[in-house]
Amino acid sequence: MNLDEAQRSKLTEWVGQGLKLSEIQNRLASELGVRLTYMEVRLLVDDLKLTLKDAEPPKAAAAVLPGEPKANTGQAPGAAMRPPAAPQEPRPPGGVSVSVDQIAKPGTVVSGKVTFSDGVRADWYFDQTGRLGLVSPKPGYRPPASDMTEFQAALDEELTRMGY
Repeated sequence: MNLDEAQRSKLTEWVGQGLKLSEIQNRLASELGVRLTYMEVRLLVDDLKLTLKDAEPPKAAAAVLPGEPKANTGQAPGAAMRPPAAPQEPRPPGGVSVSVDQIAKPGTVVSGKVTFSDGVRADWYFDQTGRLGLVSPKPGYRPPASDMTEFQAALDEELTRMGY
């Protein structure tokens, strides 16, 4: 697509304002009467050697936490931005406590540990299909039904707090 000088300057102005490609595409159509596909707008911006501004990342995600790597170290994407697991809060005797592993176990999306009201500690995980699994060191162990309800609520709360 060949644009005249006035259209190019308008496009450059919009890119300078930080507009997204879809917004530029809409403005080209509404203000200049030039209908282009999203890909054509992308190529046009590249041909004019213009650089789109990235949206400002949320401050919490941009901040590097103490003890976290600052550069690309080969970790999984987003691993450096994951907040560390909170220190285990002491729970009243008979309660259920949940913790999340900082590094998920192989084959899982997220994993951690749970201690049930009877003192039995087990591992939990979510696999790639979203299924919750529970691995107990005692073969055939089944936690009380009330503990499972409390475990699921505590797990949901902890994962929400961590941004999952």
